[in-house]
Amino acid sequence: MPEQWEIYRASRLPHDGITRLPEPPPWRRFSGKPPLPPPEPMTDDADIARATTYRPRSRTVQQVNAALYLRRPLLVTGPPGTGKTSLAYAVSYELSLGPVLRWSVSSQTTLRDGLYTYDPLGRLRAAGDQAGQDPDRAEEIGRFLRLGPLGTALLPCDVPRVLLIDELDKSNLDMPNDLLSIFEEGCYEIPELVRASTRKAEVLDASGSRRVPIVDGRVSCRSFPLVIMTSNGEREFPPAFLRRCISVDLGQPTKEELAEIVAAHLPDMVTRSDDIIQRFLTRRSSGELATDQLLNAIYLTNVTGAEDRAALAADMMPYLSPGFPDDPEY
Repeated sequence: MPEQWEIYRASRLPHDGITRLPEPPPWRRFSGKPPLPPPEPMTDDADIARATTYRPRSRTVQQVNAALYLRRPLLVTGPPGTGKTSLAYAVSYELSLGPVLRWSVSSQTTLRDGLYTYDPLGRLRAAGDQAGQDPDRAEEIGRFLRLGPLGTALLPCDVPRVLLIDELDKSNLDMPNDLLSIFEEGCYEIPELVRASTRKAEVLDASGSRRVPIVDGRVSCRSFPLVIMTSNGEREFPPAFLRRCISVDLGQPTKEELAEIVAAHLPDMVTRSDDIIQRFLTRRSSGELATDQLLNAIYLTNVTGAEDRAALAADMMPYLSPGFPDDPEY
């Protein structure tokens, strides 16, 4: 093993380290076709800012690399505001894996929502406008299909895409087991294309800007995506699901870590933030708070020049959990 085995190093600088990733273990090898070119670089300013201001712990870095080596999904838990979603952007930016494919789930979300969407009414209208054409031709059906974030992540790229499945604990009871099957097989079928009469279709990916070829209605990955699933710890997941994940628990940042986070986001204000950080820590010891509340408080107290900084900061840091009274000091 090389001296520096980590592919993701939390350097916050893009590099080609993904090319050093060794072959997967035999039970996690995939060979989807036809191979697709790598995605375009991440260009959204807000996404890049989120990626470059994130400060992971060393253990988190190690667990990300374990997921990359083993081709296993990451299940990231922690209180609100601890950087669960930012982790996905940080890894994707540093390893030049393109824009993050983000899938936010709810109790109404189904597996198919993440794989693809299909517009049958649009196809019927088009078939009516084009009399004499076979409405079941795959090249025609492909016009009315669009891959979702999960479906796009499983396309046969030579480099892994980063898929963020946000707030998995809000999903329906069947979702973890449905995902487990997809993650184990690394592939899925689109029944509308399987039933079609021709072999190949061009379908929009999740970005809506690129059409990708799908052969025989089946999508199989080549490089298993880095799947980052976030959870607020509001439910338990099945043991079979958990044992196939790399688990990451992001605890609350320490005082020193909070100072680093402030320096990353608000470098010009870090020297004037000690009192607000201490107020945040004091309040956090009595109830749930999120780190972005601290950033809001520091920014506002500095740009407004408020005389009563402590009172304004407290107003920006209400408890997130019910049942906690207002701070009597204010």
